[in-house]
Amino acid sequence: MLTFKSRPGLVVYVTCGDPDLATSRAVILAAIDAGADVIELGVPFSDPVADGPVIQRASERALKSGTTLHDVLALAGEIRKARPSAGVIVFSYLNPILRFGMERFAKEAALAGVDGVLVTDMTVEESATYCEIMHSRNLQTIFLAAPTSTDARLKKIAAASRGFIYAVSRTGVTGTKLQSDVRGDAEQLVKRIRKISKLPIAVGFGISSPADFRAVGEYADAAVIGSAIVKIIEENGDSAAKAADAVAQWINSLKSIGSKARA
Repeated sequence: MLTFKSRPGLVVYVTCGDPDLATSRAVILAAIDAGADVIELGVPFSDPVADGPVIQRASERALKSGTTLHDVLALAGEIRKARPSAGVIVFSYLNPILRFGMERFAKEAALAGVDGVLVTDMTVEESATYCEIMHSRNLQTIFLAAPTSTDARLKKIAAASRGFIYAVSRTGVTGTKLQSDVRGDAEQLVKRIRKISKLPIAVGFGISSPADFRAVGEYADAAVIGSAIVKIIEENGDSAAKAADAVAQWINSLKSIGSKARA
C-alpha cells in the first residue's frame, strides 16, 4: 500500500541485483524495517539515460549478475510476503517491459503484490494504453513531473497518476546534490501540482542528507532517495549483511533527524 506514515515519508530506490539479488533482498527488508514507507524496485537497464554515474554503475553490476525483469518481479513477491504492509513499486525504463510484454508484466506484477509502476521514459501523452492495462490489474501508475512541465502538461500528469506524483527537483540526471536554488524550483513545482491534484507528492533527484530530507518535508509529502542508498550498497556490497546494516543505520539517522510524525 502506498502510504506515508510521517512527513516527509520515505521512498527508497534500490537497483535490484546489485551486486546480487540476495543483497538486494537483505537491503530492502532492512530499509523497510528502518522506516522506508515505499520501496522502488529498480529494473537494471543497459541505457539508463535519466540516471547519474552511481545508478549507472549499479545497473552494470546488476546486469553482469544476470538480473532480469522476471527476477525483479520474483523479488517483489518475496518482499510482499515478508513485509505485507510495505509499499512496493517497480521502477523501470519502458524497453524491458515492452520486451517482457506489457499485458504479461501487468499480470505478473499484480500476482507478485506490486502496488504500482513508474516507467521513467513513459510520456503521459503516449500512456493511454499503458494506463489502461496497469489499471485493469489495480496497479497504480506514477508519473514524473518536472519544473519545466507546463501547467497543461501537469494536468495531464495528474489525471494519469495514481498513488502519488513524483516531482523531479530539477532537470538533469539522478545523483547530483540538491542545491538551495533547486530546492526553490522543487517547492514551486509542488505548489503548482497542489493546485490541480490532491494526490500525495514525493520529491526526488539529489536528496542525500538529513538536511535535504527535512527541507522536503516542509512542502512535500515524501522524499525519494536513490543514489545515496545505492552508493552505500556499492561501498558495502562485499557482504549482504554489511550492506543491509549500513543502509538501515543511514535511514535510522535520516528519519530521526529529518522527519516528524503526522498529526
